[in-house]
Amino acid sequence: MARILIPLANGSEELEAVTLIDLLRRAGFDVVTAGLVPGPVRCSRGTMLLPDQTLDEAEGGDYDLMVLPGGLPGADHLNADPRIHRLLKKLSEQGRFVGAICAAPKVLADAGLLKGRKATSFPGVLEGMELGDDTTLTAETVQRDGNVITSRGPGTAMDFALALIELLAGPEKRREVEVPLQRPGGRQA
Repeated sequence: MARILIPLANGSEELEAVTLIDLLRRAGFDVVTAGLVPGPVRCSRGTMLLPDQTLDEAEGGDYDLMVLPGGLPGADHLNADPRIHRLLKKLSEQGRFVGAICAAPKVLADAGLLKGRKATSFPGVLEGMELGDDTTLTAETVQRDGNVITSRGPGTAMDFALALIELLAGPEKRREVEVPLQRPGGRQA
């Protein structure tokens, strides 16, 4: 069973965070949510989430995927935390997966993980950064390049989570999770 770390910061986008947590748990993965500081996290629209543990407690764990929800100022808080950069680089060096949605791909960029890769984000987030000529920005709903997976925003959160399920457990597991959701245009039985 895959083990996944989802860090949460004040100002994270709740639609993205909850969608990722919910669908990845429906797939049977061991999902660990970790707050940058102890206690509840107030998301970008005021929703309160209670992480499973603190990032200090989660930092020593072994993960197959670390995925960052976007939202502002949540993505900025994640980006300012050296533990996040350290974990992202560690997982990437181990060949594990790292992912980010909405404004959070800028965290991957600042950690140096988008060099020579294709990536997507909320419009305007990555375009204003100095990424170098070897980074290709796309408008794809979900963009995978090697062990890095990025997505556009709240409206793509379900597609992103389902792509992560397929990546970690294959198309049958994705179908098992997606069919009961009754998504218009989604995979059906």
